[in-house]
Amino acid sequence: MTLKLFAASHLVPVSSPPLEGGALAVENGRILAAGRLDDLSAAFNAPIVQFPGCAIIPGLVNAHSHLELTHFPAWKLRKGIDYSPRTYVDWIIQVIKIRRALTRQEREQSVAEGIRISRESGTTAVGEIVSDPSLISCYSGSRLAGRLYLEALGQDDVLCEQVLARIAGCLDGDHNGRLRLGLSPHTPHTLSARFFRGLKEFARQRALPLAVHLAESREEVAFLFDSTGPIADKLYPFVGWQEHVPRPRRSTPAAYLDSLGILSTGTLAIHCVHVTPADVEILRQRGVTVVLCPRSNDRLDHGAPPVHLLKKAGIPLALGTDSLASNDSLSMLDEVRFLLERFPGEFSAAEALRMITLAGGQALGIGDEVGSLEAGKRADFLVVEPAAGSADVDINRRVLESGRLREVFIQGNSLG
Repeated sequence: MTLKLFAASHLVPVSSPPLEGGALAVENGRILAAGRLDDLSAAFNAPIVQFPGCAIIPGLVNAHSHLELTHFPAWKLRKGIDYSPRTYVDWIIQVIKIRRALTRQEREQSVAEGIRISRESGTTAVGEIVSDPSLISCYSGSRLAGRLYLEALGQDDVLCEQVLARIAGCLDGDHNGRLRLGLSPHTPHTLSARFFRGLKEFARQRALPLAVHLAESREEVAFLFDSTGPIADKLYPFVGWQEHVPRPRRSTPAAYLDSLGILSTGTLAIHCVHVTPADVEILRQRGVTVVLCPRSNDRLDHGAPPVHLLKKAGIPLALGTDSLASNDSLSMLDEVRFLLERFPGEFSAAEALRMITLAGGQALGIGDEVGSLEAGKRADFLVVEPAAGSADVDINRRVLESGRLREVFIQGNSLG
């Protein structure tokens, strides 16, 4: 790609204050420089692509997604399993029923559609949960950055060994360097303690970061405390785990995972709706990053995470859409707008924008590559047009509240 300058009325690097009359110098998919157009045009003899009245911001980072479930709403209708679950357990049983009936082609097509929708809505990096290691190839041509977290769950020792063997078998493949790998022990209630420990050791040996769904539902909290409730009474029998219901642990989900050594620097704790102050202190001490999925939590009636408590503790926060099995869209702009409405006064516009850009990249361990407009990083950026008549409002706020996505660039190339 030849050297080009991309200029707009505002440049929002995220890692530094916004600039009026800012621009990017881009060559071979990388940012060479970011600054004022006057300075860059003097330093580089290159054609200028102008976006008057617009802002250039970093590509968005969806720190938690399940793109494999993009076609879930259509599957519900086609498979005749179209009902509206009212509890976490009813919802997860519905998901299991539908996934059991899917063909390989249906899953591949769903991933492809999720990638397309994500990119067109401005997402250029993902923290994607992959339920089947053989689906990794579906992401190879996506041009997305990010990390693929290979999902693991199970209770039976023999079956758990088979799951781990499948994961190990795919780690030596060529993943094109764009999407790095990680490991996702599913939840505190879907893995045995032995399997959790085995995955932790496997991740340590392979230098793989972990992502785990944590304290998402009230049912999970009840099950981790005294092994009762719908998880024990409905979910375990449905998947044939009756004999694996544990003795009461008298623990919170976070304290339980901490006792197993799962929580550490680089671990993503996803959701964290039902965490106590003591849990938050554990997360802080262990250096965990929390990924919030507020629209998913709202849709499934899980409640809202204690964002004030998490922020006060200084825990890094990122944002994810989860999947279309529990959300209306894969748009990170939709997600962050909901966040600001759901938690009025908790986040400044600059903080919220950082959560879906640089903080997301740092959560995935790729903050050196994505999330801000800095020299050396991938040239992933968006052109956003704020609504007219709001020139006196902070540009971060204008972008988030009224911005219309005009164009998406991945590695300096427009999606067109």
